[in-house]
Amino acid sequence: MEAAQAAHRPLTVVYKPIESLTPDPRNARTHPKRQIEQIVASIRAFGFTNPILTDPQGNLIAGHGRLRAAKAMDLAEVP
Repeated sequence: MEAAQAAHRPLTVVYKPIESLTPDPRNARTHPKRQIEQIVASIRAFGFTNPILTDPQGNLIAGHGRLRAAKAMDLAEVP
């Protein structure tokens, strides 16, 4: 697919089971407990305003903090 065509494809948000997602061990960002608590509070207040981004195999590209927050909330799946 050409880049121009790919840029105009509609995006899809799919809910995935948390167990099917794998954090990237090379993720440079760290999230202290206090930050995870803040993310939990935000998800409770507003829901997921940004989905977690993965590759087709379920490897995390972005959203490691959101995933940790979802686990802390005992959620079964995430967008």
